[in-house]
Amino acid sequence: MTRLNLVLLLAVMASALYLVRTQYESRRLFVEIDKAHAEARRLELENERLQVEKRAQATPLRVERLAKEQLKMRSATPAITQYVTYKGTSATAGAVTPAPSQTSVQAPARGEAP
Repeated sequence: MTRLNLVLLLAVMASALYLVRTQYESRRLFVEIDKAHAEARRLELENERLQVEKRAQATPLRVERLAKEQLKMRSATPAITQYVTYKGTSATAGAVTPAPSQTSVQAPARGEAP
């Protein structure tokens, strides 16, 4: 009978230790999951903030202002528009246009104003 009690006591002790270990592991995993959820929420908020900032940066007014200030671009007007015509073509509809290498207008050299 003493042997049986000793075996049962060892079984209960092993079961208790296993239970404590699994509860500790479960709590540790729960904390990791909670941290991962908090990180996911933080990343979602960051993504939303960046999307709003991206939309704000791409407004037409801002793009036009940057084009004028930084790139020194200007709006196209008839005074600065260059029209390209091809040699030997007429203005009639259906006329076949030659290859671009046969154009009569040449691109300005580097450094020259258009």
